[in-house]
Amino acid sequence: MLRLYSTLFALTGTSLAGAGVIAALASGFDDLNGVLMGAVIGAVLAVPVNYWVTKQVMAN
Repeated sequence: MLRLYSTLFALTGTSLAGAGVIAALASGFDDLNGVLMGAVIGAVLAVPVNYWVTKQVMAN
């Protein structure tokens, strides 16, 4: 499960971190702190999402 989790995190982590950066830029936070905060929040949100996706894939 860890191997699948790691592979999927490479996809979901970057996707959600990118979405966080886009959300930060669209909200007007165009300085370095705002962009980094959006990336960190997206990457942190990817952990439970990735866990759920991995459980769903392993169940089927």
